[in-house]
Amino acid sequence: MTTLVTHIASLVTNDPSLGSGSPRTNTAESAGGAPVGLIQDAAVVIDGDRIAWVGESSKAPATDNRVDAGGRAGIPGFVDSHSHLVFAGDRTAEFNARMSGRAYSAGGIRTTVAATRAATDEQLAATLDRYLAEALRQGTTTLETKSGYGLTPDDESRALRIAASRTDEVTYLGAHIVAPELADDPAAYVGLVTGDMLDACAPHARWVDVFCEQGAFDGDQARAVLTAGMKKGLLPRIHANQLTYGPGVQLAVELGAASADHCTHLTDADVDALAQSDTVATLLPGAEFSTRAEWPDARRLLDAGATVALASDCNPGSSFTSSVAFCIALAVRDMGMTPDEAVWSATAGGAAALRRSDVGRITVGARADLVLLDAPSHVHLAYRPGVPLVSSVWQAGRKVV
Repeated sequence: MTTLVTHIASLVTNDPSLGSGSPRTNTAESAGGAPVGLIQDAAVVIDGDRIAWVGESSKAPATDNRVDAGGRAGIPGFVDSHSHLVFAGDRTAEFNARMSGRAYSAGGIRTTVAATRAATDEQLAATLDRYLAEALRQGTTTLETKSGYGLTPDDESRALRIAASRTDEVTYLGAHIVAPELADDPAAYVGLVTGDMLDACAPHARWVDVFCEQGAFDGDQARAVLTAGMKKGLLPRIHANQLTYGPGVQLAVELGAASADHCTHLTDADVDALAQSDTVATLLPGAEFSTRAEWPDARRLLDAGATVALASDCNPGSSFTSSVAFCIALAVRDMGMTPDEAVWSATAGGAAALRRSDVGRITVGARADLVLLDAPSHVHLAYRPGVPLVSSVWQAGRKVV
């Protein structure tokens, strides 16, 4: 069955050949600002789980079904390329203390580790389902999620098994922090992460990740974790340069990682390395919002020519939001991005961070992930922060919201 979605006031396709939008410009939205490929009074034909046609409503072909968008704006489904959703417990007290003056550090993860280890498979699955559904209602149609709250071979592998039953983008993050029982012997824990734990986890994951940061893993340890995962066929990504300057970004580029995530503290050499590589700088403004930390400088990265993604970093400790739209608003307000750039980064940029060409765009052959907004333009995602603008969501051709 084919479905025509017509009378879309303005459609972000992320294909400059289909409409207005020129890359790498710091200009007003009317002049482009990002390669968003904007079509006015647009229509989309969905055939099965794919996009079959895109263009102006007046030129749309006949289809089996017809949906009138009623002048709403359309965007690709958000591609959230960084989250931590297999967890148990709550860290409200930690957040409250931080908002009352306590500094954020990597150590709070241990609270979630204890709760996650104590949870049943059913409890972990129910929590994951809850936040996947919450994200979908807000327009996220592709979502990556990680392990990292088990830190034993059995707990990490069960987290990945649960995640893999619900999303294709699953990341092994045994190297989130050193497990509490091996806190005095980090070398032994790295040996576990690169040995028995990796053996148990690799069959359930696509990616390998490591938190390269003071209080977590240094550059040599991060290299060992990523190279071991790569030998098992996992693709690398890395938590890099969040809390301090460090070796994470340079390591990501050296190893050909798909993404270096956080990228808050960057030297000129780090920015140049990202700009000259295929490694995406994935920025996670929800973390800075929730920890009152320094904002990443997206403008600096974009002007240098780096590819930037925006993601939620949804996790119970440092960024407990599943709203990519909220992250777009933060990026525009506090990180120097134009609305076009922020929407591109939350869709096509997220797809690049996952090395996906089938999502994050509305073009013929792409997966039919389409979001309609109760607004005439995608700019309203930043213009009206906090307002639930998502009206309808199609995921792989099926209307789910």
